[in-house]
This record gives sequence, structure tokens and C-alpha cells, in this order.
Amino acid sequence: MRVLTICHGNICRSPMAAMVLADALRSEGLDAEVISAGVSAEESGNPIDPRARRTLERHGIPVTDHVARQVTAADLADADLVIAMTPGHLRQLDAINGAPVEQAVLLTSFDPDAEPGAAVPDPWYGDESDFEDTLAAIRAALPGMVSQVRAED
Repeated sequence: MRVLTICHGNICRSPMAAMVLADALRSEGLDAEVISAGVSAEESGNPIDPRARRTLERHGIPVTDHVARQVTAADLADADLVIAMTPGHLRQLDAINGAPVEQAVLLTSFDPDAEPGAAVPDPWYGDESDFEDTLAAIRAALPGMVSQVRAED
């Protein structure tokens, strides 16, 4: 199974979500490839935001090498599950794909306490506490994401 996480620039939310999910899937003994990309090319080639790295490391989540990149239609075709951070990202994915991406969902759809259609706020404009909030949103959705991968595996 291949899971693709999506955010704007691929330096904060989507790599954080990918690394958290990959770590959880390994712990559960589930075999899945988890990758990330952004809908924009503006950060392409850049590493994960240092604040995101520090947040993950503080929580004992392994941080892998990361180079930001823009999502392609081929990425979408190859993914079994696409997890986006905002409703706007879902619309952008449909545009990139040239058709609705049927396997794309919001990360918050896996959190039973989240409002329908809720976005994961972009921490890039904030400080360390905003990255903690992003991690909390990812972790709130984690059991649902793991269950989905397990069901499709």
C-alpha cells in the first residue's frame, strides 16, 4: 500500500504527517510506503522546516531525510490513499490530476472529534507551539489513519 500526504509546500504538515504515520505503521507491523508532497513548487528542494524537525524529535518520532517536492499526477495515480491537510488542497489535487482524486481525503476526516471539512492549520507562520498543535492534530487522526491502512492492506 502507498500513502501520500499532501500540504502546501511539503516542508511542514505533510512531512510531519508522513513521518508520524510511517512510525505508527512500523510499530503496528503494517507494510506501507508513506511519502509526502506539496501542491506548490515554491519550497521544492528544501528540507523539512527545522521547527517541524525539532517537534518530531522532541516526541521521539524518527525524522528521515526529506527534500520537498511538488505532487504530480503520476504520484496521485500510484497512491492508494491520499491524505490532504485542507479542503483547498483537495481541490488543487483534482486540478493537478485533471479529474477528481477518488482516494483523496482530509486528514481531519480520520479524527472523530474534528469538525467535518476542518483543515490542519499551517504552522509555518507561527512558532514552536503552532508545530505542537499540528502534531496534536496529526496524532488525533492517527488511529483512524492506521485503521484505514490496516483495512486496505
